[in-house]
Amino acid sequence: MSEFVKLATTAGVARLTLDRPDKRNALRREIIAALLDGVRQVASDPSVRVLVLAATGKVFCAGMDLGQMQERAESAEAADEYQQDSQVYRDLLVSLHELEIPVIAAVQGPALAGGVGLVVACDIVIASQDVFFMLPEPMRGITAAMVTPFLVHRIGAGPATYMLLSNERVAAARSFGLCHDVVAADQLEARVDSLVQSILAGSRAAFAITKSHVADCSPGELVPLVDQSIAVSARARETDDAREGLAAFLEKRKPNWQTNS
Repeated sequence: MSEFVKLATTAGVARLTLDRPDKRNALRREIIAALLDGVRQVASDPSVRVLVLAATGKVFCAGMDLGQMQERAESAEAADEYQQDSQVYRDLLVSLHELEIPVIAAVQGPALAGGVGLVVACDIVIASQDVFFMLPEPMRGITAAMVTPFLVHRIGAGPATYMLLSNERVAAARSFGLCHDVVAADQLEARVDSLVQSILAGSRAAFAITKSHVADCSPGELVPLVDQSIAVSARARETDDAREGLAAFLEKRKPNWQTNS
């Protein structure tokens, strides 16, 4: 487990917490791997009946660590490293989605880019009323390929397209059903605790069967689409616009897109 990821289990409830508030809980490869390890620990513990995914600080998750992405872009093995990064992130999202117990995202602050992926991979989303979601990848010259299948699965193609293309912030209360409940910031933990207690009244075996049945009833197969997204994500990161977008963001300037007229 990483110093930036905490896992605690009490009375059948596991809480997996992103704890890198000074960097807005940005995701480095080792942090994603630690989150994945936490989910796998939960999956292997039959005493756990519900998982809460949470974060500390003012931001739930700002997405991928762009400093590390810049390091990847400058590496001679950039393509292979992008592929590896996408694979680890894919494994985390799929593991959250396929966990046999209910998974609650307790969203206390904004979720951006890859942070949105963490949220939509969960079963139930409870958010503070000041939360917003944003997919700014096109502003960086890339695409939210890994998030897209889960987002479409959760809210449908039309709303997902808006979020993927608009570069706008989407308030939790108007997030096309992405959030199942939106409460005052000081009521978030109480609402999550209330939901956890309600879930604990149910059968773990019944939850596993229910989640499997929901997957069977959903149109299309989600995981194969996520697997295809690995190549899309890697390809998007290798373009000239991707390199320019990342450099412009880190240098705090407007990007000079190759496709500008």
